[in-house]
Amino acid sequence: MLTGHSATGGTPSRRRALRLAGNGLALAALGAGAAGCREDVTGGGGPADSARPRREGTGSPGASPKDGQAPKALWTTSTSAQTYGDRDELVAVDGMVIATGDPLAALDAATGKERWSLPGGAVPGAPLLVSDGTLYLASGAYDGTVGGYDPASGKETWRGHLGKEYRQPRPIAVDDGQVYVIAEILEDDGSSRTNVIAALNSSTGKMVWREMRDLGTQQNGVHAAVQGRHLVYTDFKQNLTVRDTATGRQIWTHKTTKTNYGTFAVHRDLVIVPQGRRLQAFNLADGAEKWSVQTGDFSTFKEPAVLEDELFIADSSKTLRSIEPQTGKESWRSKDLADTKAQAPGQFVRVGGTLYGATDLDKRGGIHAFDTKTGALRWTFNDNSGDYHAWLVATDGTHVFALHGKNLHALPG
Repeated sequence: MLTGHSATGGTPSRRRALRLAGNGLALAALGAGAAGCREDVTGGGGPADSARPRREGTGSPGASPKDGQAPKALWTTSTSAQTYGDRDELVAVDGMVIATGDPLAALDAATGKERWSLPGGAVPGAPLLVSDGTLYLASGAYDGTVGGYDPASGKETWRGHLGKEYRQPRPIAVDDGQVYVIAEILEDDGSSRTNVIAALNSSTGKMVWREMRDLGTQQNGVHAAVQGRHLVYTDFKQNLTVRDTATGRQIWTHKTTKTNYGTFAVHRDLVIVPQGRRLQAFNLADGAEKWSVQTGDFSTFKEPAVLEDELFIADSSKTLRSIEPQTGKESWRSKDLADTKAQAPGQFVRVGGTLYGATDLDKRGGIHAFDTKTGALRWTFNDNSGDYHAWLVATDGTHVFALHGKNLHALPG
């Protein structure tokens, strides 16, 4: 499965290599100066003291935690992050960890040192999408273009063209062959009252299809994923919509019972959406309900994640569940957080046998680590900064990166 939230590392693909080789003009135009790309140096030419990675606390960073205590951070650094609580504002790929901010900066995953920066590279509230070794970014320009960059260097390697009659195209999802964007349609007076959803070829940048969205829909607040021939997305207008990725044709749409401000999950032929007290799974092909799960009278479901064929979801009563995503059958239920002051997590990543969950606010939250087989709470990491921003979590498969406000922490996986 490839979604707009996935990040892949490893050896560059043949398509990526060809695209890198064929975009010399774009690379030259961006240049090291425009991208802010540089190697870290020591002495007077290095980063400011406030941006240097630091180690906090005592003990050995990365050592196994004891008696339920969180491990020490491998490194901690201050970043340019400007996050809004969306789960796709922090990514780890190609040895870099990147958080939405201005400038958009990539830090070395092993050391926390800045490797490149891109002033104006991130549009506030827009997702960071990674696929096939390319980082796709929303455009703040009015020329109908959207860019793709090499995460390891910050160099532009791809540019998609929607047309000058469209404003600020925003990528929402990406798969092996296409980048899916939403853009405002410019009126003659420079205003915009409507928008389109479109697919751009991820090799050539040319438009494959475009479809007008309903009047009153917004460009912002869209969460999307791709599963085979299905593009799935939700929005602030309580819509759950599925389109054909080849043609853009709308296959079906549902009004959700609760406004979905967060993400959903997809697994094989299903899309799984939290709606207040109910968690519902719908067939991608026709929108028919496959199964539903209900939580207690005074609690609501948070955001789900399917990781290695298991669905993990918490609710506001601080119960964590593991659910078989095809049937809705519960595998285990953990109430380890119920007797604590800690918050329930709303975003998850998995490394081996440990599930890491990020919470919204600080004093009663942080990064929780759970046993994936039982849901037992192992420890909670918190920087005690008091920052009001939500926690975000990402992984490169080896380390876990926790962003809280402008503080970025690297934890052992």
